[in-house]
Amino acid sequence: MRVAIFGLGIFGSNVAKSLFEKKHEVIAIDRRKDLVQKAQEYTTQAIVADCTERELLKNLGLDKVDLAIVSLGSNLSASILLVLYLKELGVEQIIVKAINEDHQKILQLVGANKVVFPERDAAIKLAASVDTPNLVDYLPLSEDYQVMEIVAPQAFKDKTLGELDLRRRYGIQVIAVREAGSEQVNLLTSAEFKIKEGDMLIILGRTEDIEKFKKMAGG
Repeated sequence: MRVAIFGLGIFGSNVAKSLFEKKHEVIAIDRRKDLVQKAQEYTTQAIVADCTERELLKNLGLDKVDLAIVSLGSNLSASILLVLYLKELGVEQIIVKAINEDHQKILQLVGANKVVFPERDAAIKLAASVDTPNLVDYLPLSEDYQVMEIVAPQAFKDKTLGELDLRRRYGIQVIAVREAGSEQVNLLTSAEFKIKEGDMLIILGRTEDIEKFKKMAGG
């Protein structure tokens, strides 16, 4: 995949590094020369440029990227203009880091496919981990539904999913199990799957049902 990343602050540079390590073609653009020089180590191409110059974007061939990721810090007007220009150039997938909900609304209006709030999301995950010490990971799907990875309670040890019957008892669904001491994940496990000590349960359910389950699990 050919990815253009605009803005090489903490968020943009870390995304660039991660994608480059996964063998994607990464083009990084920032007006700050020192950040661009550092980015040469973990990008296919690093360019010093003003992201809001439409003709420059086209001349750099950025109309041919598969995905654009925009992370211009607190410069709201620049990110809005950039999304507009990228959309006009025909970039199909645009992900943007937003500052607030008003910024998000405008970005979506001008063509952003996805808007992210990394600081807010990190804060929510941190709060969730403090609230539930045995929580491994947390993903809010909407206001009503969540996906959560949690260490299986001790009481689940050596019991099958059928015996636990979590859907009937708590209204939640185990969609996968990450086995103890392994990166192996068993998706859509059967009722005969037996839980071992240290297994991680990846569960899906309504927020209110997951909260009840967390209380039972010691969270």
